[in-house]
Amino acid sequence: MPHKETSKQQNNNFFLSGYRLLPFSGGLIACVLSLGLLSTSCGSLPPESADAQSQRRGREGKKGGATAVDVAIARTSSLQQEQSLTGTTTPFRTVSLRSQVEGRLLALNVDVGDKVDRGQVIGQIDDALLRTTINQAEAELASLKSEVARINAQISNARTEVERTRLQLQQQQADSQRQQKLAEVGAIAKQTAEQARTEAQTAAQVLRAAQESVRVEQQTLAAAEGRVVAQQAAVAEAQERRSYARLISPISGAVLVRVTEPGNLLQPGNEVLQIGDFNRVKVEVQVSELELAKIKVGQSVQVRLDAFPNQTYPGKVTRISPAADPTARLVPVEVVIPNQNGQISSGLLARVDFTSQEQARVVIPQTALQQGKIFVLNSSSSEEKPKVSAREVTVGKKVDGKVEILSGLQPGEKFVARSGEPLKDGAAVRLSILSEKGE
Repeated sequence: MPHKETSKQQNNNFFLSGYRLLPFSGGLIACVLSLGLLSTSCGSLPPESADAQSQRRGREGKKGGATAVDVAIARTSSLQQEQSLTGTTTPFRTVSLRSQVEGRLLALNVDVGDKVDRGQVIGQIDDALLRTTINQAEAELASLKSEVARINAQISNARTEVERTRLQLQQQQADSQRQQKLAEVGAIAKQTAEQARTEAQTAAQVLRAAQESVRVEQQTLAAAEGRVVAQQAAVAEAQERRSYARLISPISGAVLVRVTEPGNLLQPGNEVLQIGDFNRVKVEVQVSELELAKIKVGQSVQVRLDAFPNQTYPGKVTRISPAADPTARLVPVEVVIPNQNGQISSGLLARVDFTSQEQARVVIPQTALQQGKIFVLNSSSSEEKPKVSAREVTVGKKVDGKVEILSGLQPGEKFVARSGEPLKDGAAVRLSILSEKGE
């Protein structure tokens, strides 16, 4: 051994003495080239794999009496992958504003893209003919009301006649009874008594005729009043039709399509505008029949728009079509998202993420499992000399190197995610720099 150290020292001295004897330029260049080649060769070494690093840390940890481990904190998650589908935004509903009367369109005050409020007047149709119809109906109504007034006057006169006839009948009946008594005692001739009785009977007939006249006039009045009511309805209808000459927005929204222009003649049913309700926005996506069972009406979704990449909108599945496309086997699914500020318009590309309906559970890496057990960091152990405890767990689904823990591990507990060497219950460990720290 001393001989080898002496030889090494001599080699070092030779190198130093050789360096001092080299000229400045050549020696410096040689040194730089040597360092460059050394660094290049070091940089070209292949990086260690995660398993190799973990095994190396385990060997190094064993030398110190503890196994180096990567510690993680248990958290809840879902192993189900979210299904993202694309669709296009459309108004929650679209209303077609149509003409209800015939006439020439005089004015249309809005254009495509303009916002309108419910009840806002947005156009006018020529109502000259409608005004004429109203005037004629009102004139007819006035005539009928005059006829009703005339009949009421006739009824009043007839009732007065009935009352006069009734009084006359009462008087003649009283005279007839008195003269009948006088004729019975021979005070007057029987002929006179018979004449008084005839006059009383005649007065009774006149009274019945007067009463019948009142009844007839009352029937005439009822018919005239019926015609008045019918004409009043005709006037109201004419006035209502005239109100249709004003084009009024039935909903609040934005103008999507302007179908006609001022000056065109409109017929009842002709479309004038299309108005979209943007208080909420619909997105229709096509779902494969294989994924349809995972989607339910009322299910919550997350919607992202390429127009607003930094925002996410909560939505709900409102309708699942009962019919699938016979060729592509895709089912239309309708999603509704709120649009309170009105920034979402029609025709935007939307990406709908269907969130999982499964209960979130603790998910850990499969590398943490060792023969159906995991090792949990003891909370009572000191930070300088931590120890682990073996624990039985019930596992669920396994996806992409992760496993679902059904029982045996609670969220927030610290567990060994990776170990370079097999562990035992109560083993001392050393936390690597990759270990998570408690909050």
